[in-house]
Amino acid sequence: MTTDNRMIGWLNRALQHELSAVQQYLAQSVLTRLMGDGAAAVRWRETALEELSHAEHLMQRLLQLGAAPSAGTVAPARLGRGPQDFDAIDDHLEREAVRLYQDAAEHARRVRDAQTESLLRQLLQDEIRHLGRQSPTP
Repeated sequence: MTTDNRMIGWLNRALQHELSAVQQYLAQSVLTRLMGDGAAAVRWRETALEELSHAEHLMQRLLQLGAAPSAGTVAPARLGRGPQDFDAIDDHLEREAVRLYQDAAEHARRVRDAQTESLLRQLLQDEIRHLGRQSPTP
């Protein structure tokens, strides 16, 4: 299979998004811990680690395709005043991820890259699941 340069671009864009999400959720974890809500801090940290796992899978696929991972500039964390603000911010972040993975998976299908398409569709399902559980507070 010949590596499609646009597929490499999609994967690097997804990697950039995942690393931005790691930073976002980790910042929220630290903020909630500073606010005295240790349980919420742990849950946001767990979400950050899940996003880090997504980044790892994307890096692995890039390397398998012979491309160096290149996330570019990670977007700055968007901070709010507390968990209620975090929900709106995170909802936007996850909706961006859903659109990104839908478009990237469709491109992988068009260029007949089944392995990348499978990875992107799995990550898409994870991001859709994230939309249903924005606030980690019970």
